[in-house]
Amino acid sequence: MPKRTFIPVLLLFSYLVCLKFVISDVAKCSQSELDALISFKEGLIDPENRLSSWKGNKCCQWHGIGCNNSTGVVTSVDLHNPYPLIGYGEEPGRHAGFSGQIPPNIGNLSHLRYLDVSIELGSLTVNNLEWLTKLSYLKHLKLDSIDLSIVGPELFLVLNNLTSLEVLHLSSCGLTSLSSVDLPSLSELDLSNNNFNSKFPDWLLNYTTLSFLNLDSCGLYGRIPLSLAELPSLRYVSLAMNNNLTASCTQLFKGSWSKIEVIDFASNKLHGKLPNAIGNITSLTYLSLFDNKIEGGVPGSIGKLCNLRFLDVSGNNMTGSLPVFLEGVESCVSEIPLPNLQTIRLPNNKLVGRLPEWIGQLENLKELGLDYNQLDGEIPDSLGGLKHLTDIGLAGNKLNGTLPESFGQLSELINFDVSFNHLTGIISEVHFLKLSKLKRVHLSSNSFTLNFSYDWIPPFQLIFLDVGSCQVGPLFPHWLKTQKEVNYLDVSNASISDSIPIWFWGTSFNLSLLNMSYNQIHGQIPSLFDVVPFADVDFTSNFLEGPIPLPSVEIKLYSLSDNRFSGVIPYNIGKVMPNLIFLSLASNRLSGEIPSSIGEMVSLQVIDLSNNLLTGHVPPSFGNCSYLKALDLGYNNLSGTIPESFGNLQLLQSLHLNNNNFSGDLASSLMNLSSLETLDLANNRFSGDIPPWLGNNLTSLKILSLRSNSFSGGIPTNLPSLSSLQVLDLGLNNLTGMIPTNLGNLTGMSHCQIMNQYRFYGFYRGIYYSERLVVNLEGGFLEYTKTLSLVAYMDLSRNNLYGHFPTDITNLVGLVLLNLSRNQIDGPLPNTITSLRQLGALDVSNNRFSGVIPSSLSSLTFLSRLDLSNNNFSGRIPVGGQIGTFKASVFAGNPYLCGPPLAVNCNDNSSNNTGDIPHERKGEGESDNWFLLSIGLGFATGILVPWLMMSIRRPWGESYFRFVDNVVHMIEPTKPKAEAAQVRLTDAQPVALDLSL
Repeated sequence: MPKRTFIPVLLLFSYLVCLKFVISDVAKCSQSELDALISFKEGLIDPENRLSSWKGNKCCQWHGIGCNNSTGVVTSVDLHNPYPLIGYGEEPGRHAGFSGQIPPNIGNLSHLRYLDVSIELGSLTVNNLEWLTKLSYLKHLKLDSIDLSIVGPELFLVLNNLTSLEVLHLSSCGLTSLSSVDLPSLSELDLSNNNFNSKFPDWLLNYTTLSFLNLDSCGLYGRIPLSLAELPSLRYVSLAMNNNLTASCTQLFKGSWSKIEVIDFASNKLHGKLPNAIGNITSLTYLSLFDNKIEGGVPGSIGKLCNLRFLDVSGNNMTGSLPVFLEGVESCVSEIPLPNLQTIRLPNNKLVGRLPEWIGQLENLKELGLDYNQLDGEIPDSLGGLKHLTDIGLAGNKLNGTLPESFGQLSELINFDVSFNHLTGIISEVHFLKLSKLKRVHLSSNSFTLNFSYDWIPPFQLIFLDVGSCQVGPLFPHWLKTQKEVNYLDVSNASISDSIPIWFWGTSFNLSLLNMSYNQIHGQIPSLFDVVPFADVDFTSNFLEGPIPLPSVEIKLYSLSDNRFSGVIPYNIGKVMPNLIFLSLASNRLSGEIPSSIGEMVSLQVIDLSNNLLTGHVPPSFGNCSYLKALDLGYNNLSGTIPESFGNLQLLQSLHLNNNNFSGDLASSLMNLSSLETLDLANNRFSGDIPPWLGNNLTSLKILSLRSNSFSGGIPTNLPSLSSLQVLDLGLNNLTGMIPTNLGNLTGMSHCQIMNQYRFYGFYRGIYYSERLVVNLEGGFLEYTKTLSLVAYMDLSRNNLYGHFPTDITNLVGLVLLNLSRNQIDGPLPNTITSLRQLGALDVSNNRFSGVIPSSLSSLTFLSRLDLSNNNFSGRIPVGGQIGTFKASVFAGNPYLCGPPLAVNCNDNSSNNTGDIPHERKGEGESDNWFLLSIGLGFATGILVPWLMMSIRRPWGESYFRFVDNVVHMIEPTKPKAEAAQVRLTDAQPVALDLSL
């Protein structure tokens, strides 16, 4: 080494050695500071032993402690939790923060400039903050997640003493009051996640040095001051998740916002349109306006936001369109649209129009979210050129055409969702050519045909696949054999008519959702199959057979309904799945007794075992299922009495025990079911009086069917207390006495049902029990499902009731069906019967009615089924209107009636029932027709429909409801499916016999 370089090197080495000894000596901090730190440590609970280095007297070498190199005084304490979030599957203790109490002698660190003891997963507290007043040099103070609720308003008084403070973070500290502070140097303030319940603090507008402001989730309300935009140093502002802050977007974004980079006003009540002036905020990099009330479209001026990286205006009321062209693109250095934009989120609005071409030019775009709008047209082929794209969300729109093959070039794509559109065409291997990173695919509810070669090996390993309602079959997709990581699999309604291959059950152990419902899959399921614990399994509506299989682990949802399973329900079903929430084994060929272990499924909300061959008694253990909302055991061969334990099911809303062999009196414990809306005990052998507690206790009832039993005595006079009752069926019993006149007070039937409300119970992850009702008519029946809420129905037929027709019943103007046949009712049919303008079926046959047939019956436009036979009516049969469409059998057995359609001519002395419609009633049918048209007929005008039906002499009430039930079934909006396991269950098709007379 040359001599001239040796000396400088030697001097440098000597300096470093000396410096080491100086620092080593300085590291011996003062005794008072040492004592303060040791006391601080002793007051903490340190589960992760993060302060293990706090030993000896060289505190400047301790973890989290910083000192002045010249003086050795402690200037910083940084003990914030370095693990703010828990990763999936990690133990909470892995990232635990400190607990305990901060001692006041930390104030002895009088030269402290930086103090951060923020925690995320701990429980630090303080009794007072007087010690803060000693830290006059403090510039950075971060106490996030420390409980300061005990301190109260004293906090802000103390803070006023920290005149050098520049950064203040008090997030999630349990604060409930917000007082002004005077901190002239303040540049960064975080008071998020407290509960101030106050207006925006106007005193903040005086801080011209403020560059960072976070007031997320603070319970703020009122107007956002427009002058916030004029703070000259502000770069970051977040007022998100306050829910009640308001402002006009048009005015708010006209402000200068001279240095702003981040604006987050999500989850508030901002309103109005986004103005063109928003394009002048050229420093903006992040804009979140999620979950507000913003209207209009996206202005083309956003093209001027060359620095914008993140845009989220999802969950608003935007009804406009995306701009066809972007303004100011030439102002960006690269002269391409929004060159830095990485995320667009505009889902859950009402945006219309086509996808503009400029979206395909956003060369740095990673996430495109336009789900659940009303966009139409084709997907631009240019989207396939966005080489950085990782997420595409176009679900729930009206997009049509085919899927561009260029999508197969999106090598970075992870999530792909085009479900619930009008897309068509073939999906082939070319669409997935380079998608090696693909994890989630949603293609459901389109008209795609998946066409892959038998030996295709996909380049990806999916964790989520939803191809429901696509053409996947007829063969089971063999390429699934290569997918070892699939967690969510929905191939429902996919036209698969194959058996499930054996290899599939070797890959199913990862599945949290397995939905193969509504196919034509045949064969058997292994008696024990593997899925993820707490999974959802749905094989509804296939051709599967054999004994009921069981999962190897407990699951949450299990539906095997509408198949060909046979044998007994496994005796241990409740032990295998104790936490099951939804169980449906309906419409199979199951026999034997119901196992008592079902009562061990204490979380069940739905049990549907209907339409099987089950025998024996209902186990009393059912009473343990206290969360049950729907129980359907109908259409079996069950016998015995209703268990008293049913009285424990106080959340039960729907109970079907119909079409069995139950007997005895109604269990009095049923009076505890105060939430019950449907009680269907029809077609059993129950006897005794109808108990009065039905009217007194079950006040939520909407449907009461006791039809075809052996009940005796009179109709309870307190039934009108059931103010929500829309269906009352007491037919085919041994009831006696007069019909209570106060039945006319059933308010649930006293108005027309205009809005159709689907009745489903136990909704769980998209699957539910759908209410249904069978209406019995002479010669057949009607089954209502989707339109059930529109039906008001009373059937008292086939009893021994006597007396006159209760006139008050004509107050029930919502009645659609009224059946009083096969009783001993006498007297005239009141003229006020025409008040029942919605009446579609009237049967008073086989009674002792007398007098003339009211001519005003002709004004009942919707009357499609009428039976007046076998009574003592007299005089001329009215003509004209709907009554003129009925056959002679409707009037047979009335020896004193004459005129068409009977072959008996009237003499001059016959009552003059011309059947002319009174002038004041001629318009009534028209408004009713609009009611029907509004829910789906839509193929004729209000005047044409009745005229047409009368002209072809065809009753049409049954046809109408049959038609609407099917239409509603087809057009019912399908709810968006969350990625967390969610299944669809479609109602059984409504059944209706042609009952034309």
